[in-house]
Amino acid sequence: MKTELYNMLKSSAQAELDKSKLTLDLLSNHAVGIGDHSTDDYYKNAEQALCMYIDAIDRLEGLEKYFKNEGCKDKAQEGVH
Repeated sequence: MKTELYNMLKSSAQAELDKSKLTLDLLSNHAVGIGDHSTDDYYKNAEQALCMYIDAIDRLEGLEKYFKNEGCKDKAQEGVH
């Protein structure tokens, strides 16, 4: 896998992880700021944030496990200058 692709995928997963943490923090510590949402909306939002969190962790772990030691190729490694 090219370094640029690896870095993009890792950054995307990290952004999703950060977003899910922020959402869970907002839901658990600042629920009064959420507004006129029903309890059902609150629970759905919490479940969605948890799924996003777990998905991001899985993506980061998968990249680390399956691609980091693969020796991501960049242009210099491929002989393209």
